Amino acid sequence: MSRGGTAPPGVEATGMDERSQRAERVERFFNVPVIVAALLVIPVIVLEEAADTDALKTLASVLNWAIWLIFLAELVAMLWVVPNRWRWLRENPIDVAIVVLTPPILPPGWQALRVLRLIRLLKLAQVSRTFFSLEGVRWAAIVAVLTVIGGGAAFAAVESDQNLDLWDGIYWAVSTMTTVGSDIQPDTTGGRIIAMTLMVVGIGFVAFLTGYLAERFLGPELQEEIEEVRGEVEDEDQRLDVEEASVAAQMRSMAESIQALERQVERLARKS
Repeated sequence: MSRGGTAPPGVEATGMDERSQRAERVERFFNVPVIVAALLVIPVIVLEEAADTDALKTLASVLNWAIWLIFLAELVAMLWVVPNRWRWLRENPIDVAIVVLTPPILPPGWQALRVLRLIRLLKLAQVSRTFFSLEGVRWAAIVAVLTVIGGGAAFAAVESDQNLDLWDGIYWAVSTMTTVGSDIQPDTTGGRIIAMTLMVVGIGFVAFLTGYLAERFLGPELQEEIEEVRGEVEDEDQRLDVEEASVAAQMRSMAESIQALERQVERLARKS
């Protein structure tokens, strides 16, 4: 320790690096949950608007709170681990605005601000490789399983006239999500909304697995092709550099020859 109780510059820099690395790990941890939460914004809004039973309204409210709590947890965690909180707040105003302006406790007129949550989908372009990874597959599988259980339970609740139990609802949810179909059909508006949600999630999960497999098996080949193209571009740049150097040398030689001729002309002019 130096005088005055301050840490030496090397120790302070090491501490900053450790906090920065920890902040990066926390940010990577929240990447997939935040994207999934943003993807659920529109379905939840549609569910709230079309809900005609207390069970569907409760489900929409729970999902709304869950989405907001994910954004809140990310904000609190990042402010806890980043080296400079004020700098992070200045660089991430959207993250703060989403938490401050879209809590579920706001009046109904303010709930339209929840569309701000969709801005976080821009993160998908930044983390596509992480999203289509084993960690992303785990999160997608968790979402699919929770959708099956929650959708099956909600379907059994809203289709009370069919006297379905939880297992009937889960069986129907799995059949609907896999687009296999079953002898159980929705008779209410709420049941049809749940069915559409399950089909969208199921199709999205299959597309997600397709993207993961493509990234897993085709990614290395694409990377090799990219490296080959990059090597060809670098070779072409080097060739152009050599040609430019040769042209420059020729131009210098021509300039020297012209200067020599000018000097010769001047000498002849003086003699005459």
